[in-house]
Amino acid sequence: MESRGSSLHGYGGIMKRYLKTIILFWNTSLAVQLEYQLNFAIELIAMIGTLSGSIFILSLFFTQNNTLGGWSWEAALVVQGIYTLLDGVTNTWLRPNLTEIVNYVREGTLDFVLIKPIDSQFWLSTRTLSPAGIPEITLGLFLIFWALKKSGAIIGLKTLISSSVMLLTGIIILYSLWFLIAATSIWFVKTWNATEVLRAILAAGRFPISAYPTTLRLIFTLLIPITFLTTVPANMFLGREDIHMMLLGISLAIIFFYISRLFWLFAVKHYTSASS
Repeated sequence: MESRGSSLHGYGGIMKRYLKTIILFWNTSLAVQLEYQLNFAIELIAMIGTLSGSIFILSLFFTQNNTLGGWSWEAALVVQGIYTLLDGVTNTWLRPNLTEIVNYVREGTLDFVLIKPIDSQFWLSTRTLSPAGIPEITLGLFLIFWALKKSGAIIGLKTLISSSVMLLTGIIILYSLWFLIAATSIWFVKTWNATEVLRAILAAGRFPISAYPTTLRLIFTLLIPITFLTTVPANMFLGREDIHMMLLGISLAIIFFYISRLFWLFAVKHYTSASS
């Protein structure tokens, strides 16, 4: 019992240290970048324009029909809102950190990351936080709850918990896909094109998955699980809980994260140090 208690205490100490590290990283990043407050206003205006364009494109699918893949206009806006929120998470967290890995490899500064007394994947994934995507996250949340209100959906505690769990699941899957591509920079320095291809594919998530042909639905569910980024969380928000889809989404998130972890450890073993 004493050994188990010591082990739990040790894990707690590690978690506390990593949490303090994240807070330090993000406080420093925000303090530096918020010095340019005009950029925040410009980003907000740009995001409003982008979101307006996306909603306009979505509205074109409703000119002849009242539904899109069985989804009403308000329900489809929930999907669009979740996509906007995730794009904001990408611009706030994923892009600033993961696109820098290629620079660390090219400049040889990855050596200094690997010798730090902290997990290298954790350091590379959390070092920076950019406020550039905060307006997009805010707009995404606003659109989600506005559309839910218009659709007449009732958000109870159970709905809020299930939808939050699936949003977190989607973020983990999104992170894992991005990190897998970023880790290939150990061998291929130019990974920018692959990242842009991934973003283009993920853009399919701005529409309900049922609007696509059957073959694409299977691909977007199992191979590139876009379904679990937007459509499944939207179903949860709308009160259409599906325990099987929830369990599948959580399982895929764990699998993709585990694969990204194994792939990074494999990549590090094959990394040729700049000092060697």
